[in-house]
Amino acid sequence: QSLLVESGGGLVQPGGSLRLSCAASGFTLEYYAITWFRQAPGKEREGVSCISWSGGKNYADSVKGRFTISRDNAKNTVYLGMNSLKPEDTGVYYCAAEGTLSGCQMGDNGMDYWGKGTLVTVSA
Repeated sequence: QSLLVESGGGLVQPGGSLRLSCAASGFTLEYYAITWFRQAPGKEREGVSCISWSGGKNYADSVKGRFTISRDNAKNTVYLGMNSLKPEDTGVYYCAAEGTLSGCQMGDNGMDYWGKGTLVTVSA
């Protein structure tokens, strides 16, 4: 069975840091573009960051300079490093994989696999 599993979420104070992981099993992430999404309570899901199979990266304006996406193909895992966290970063974070060699996208159309999400709460 092919699936994605997110981990690393939790409760953190404003200004703190977390690193989320997105681990794949049953398939090789190397040839997939990966996008991190988040959904805050009462809001629509939004793309946060993505990384192409070749390492090209994109970030939402709201997280530029604070979040870093990376991939470790040997571990079949993609990471999202989050620094200087703000209360508005609170939400469920999901990763999704798209089998494409054409960059990566911040939208959610055409994703092949989705994880179930990990909750990030930024609060004092």
